[in-house]
Amino acid sequence: MSNHASFFENVVHNVDRAAAMTTHPPGLIDHIKICNSVYHFEFPLRRHNERGEEYYEVIQAWRVEHSHHKLPTKGGIRYAAEVNEDEVKALAALMTYKCAIVDVPFGGAKGAIQIDPSKYTKEEVERITRRYTHELAKKNFIGPGVDVPAPDYGTGEREMAWIADTYEALNPGQLDALACVTGKPISQGGVAGRREATGRGVFYALREACSNADDMRELGLAPGLAGKRVVVQGLGNVGYHSAKFCREEGEAIIIAIAEREGAILNPAGLNEEEVLQHRRATGSILNFPGATNIPDSRDALELECDILIPAALENQITGDNASRIRARIIGEGANGPTTPEAEAILVGRGVLIVPDIYANAGGVTVSYFEWLKNLAHVRIGRMGKRYEAAQERRIVQVIETVTGKRLSESEWAMLSKGPDELDYVKSGLEETMVLAYHQLRETWKSRKDIPDLRTAAFLIALEKVARDYMELGIFP
Repeated sequence: MSNHASFFENVVHNVDRAAAMTTHPPGLIDHIKICNSVYHFEFPLRRHNERGEEYYEVIQAWRVEHSHHKLPTKGGIRYAAEVNEDEVKALAALMTYKCAIVDVPFGGAKGAIQIDPSKYTKEEVERITRRYTHELAKKNFIGPGVDVPAPDYGTGEREMAWIADTYEALNPGQLDALACVTGKPISQGGVAGRREATGRGVFYALREACSNADDMRELGLAPGLAGKRVVVQGLGNVGYHSAKFCREEGEAIIIAIAEREGAILNPAGLNEEEVLQHRRATGSILNFPGATNIPDSRDALELECDILIPAALENQITGDNASRIRARIIGEGANGPTTPEAEAILVGRGVLIVPDIYANAGGVTVSYFEWLKNLAHVRIGRMGKRYEAAQERRIVQVIETVTGKRLSESEWAMLSKGPDELDYVKSGLEETMVLAYHQLRETWKSRKDIPDLRTAAFLIALEKVARDYMELGIFP
């Protein structure tokens, strides 16, 4: 592979490496690698220039369904000026393998619209989103049992609410219509914890990776996240929440944060929320009080640290800069941030890479919970919260009786509140990420021909997808 290979070619390269370790027939592997359906379409947008004159702009858009081994297919919608078909295909493919690794019963998909949303009014973005939904519906590329979008780079709860509303209008009376999209506002059928799910998943992934004493010893690090120096590239949804949970719950030290305009460094530690508020106030993370400016954000990737979290876009760590990366652990918050050439260099130097198709699977995992909630038409935990709280109160009463110690009101409230929707979501996500990591690590360590966690992840995913196809009778 060369540094100029496309994003989709990089994904296929990783699949081929894992496929060489299987006994599946080439035709089956070839079928798994390709994208089953690629829908590229255009539509006009009426706009007005600064003089109030009307003109039309042609909008480019895509929806790619990579694999139909399970339905519905699942994947976000990206709004970005530089997005292209190859990128959407690569992201759709990654979604297939990601869902397989964390045992979420979806095929992979992805969508994109080639716009910079900051250069359009809110009304224009809404019209674009609703027209995009209309186009998907016309070709049966959206639906609770067909293809379920979600947020991605450049989109969020607002756009998902518009999609759900448009789909409902096109399908009056459909009982499960809200399940056509995830990542919605809670008031519109969303689930608690979805917004921060990808970043929380990155935290759980890194926590598990750092918990193994043998692996940390090989890296020259102490077990655990506490005290580890972390550099985060990207202060969007994923980067912000990855930093937040690593700092608050993992007790790591965020020493640097990078964004498009540059990076800031403070070895004593940064608070991601304070940095975000500074950026909102000034338009930049630069000149943050107490931090040193780094004019070129790419230089932040090369800072000496324990953990590097690339949480921006793909192809950030390449054959050109891999030799200068000084992190001992890389937790991939973004999709495809490390090229195969870079990975070969880093793995050869003993760097532990926690791969994207596992590390950032928190988003699709919690999207699965939201989809189930929409199909069930009941809030998660509604049926059991009071019962579990009553059970907890009885246990606390027994403890008081046995010990003779009376608890304070605040202690009573803490010990007997009963789980709410967010508690269940966090528990389900943690369980998913913990089990998946140990499956990945066990596969990696059990075979001498598996060089790294990424190869183990793709091997596990391929085996699961291939098994599904064979059980469908398509490949006996």
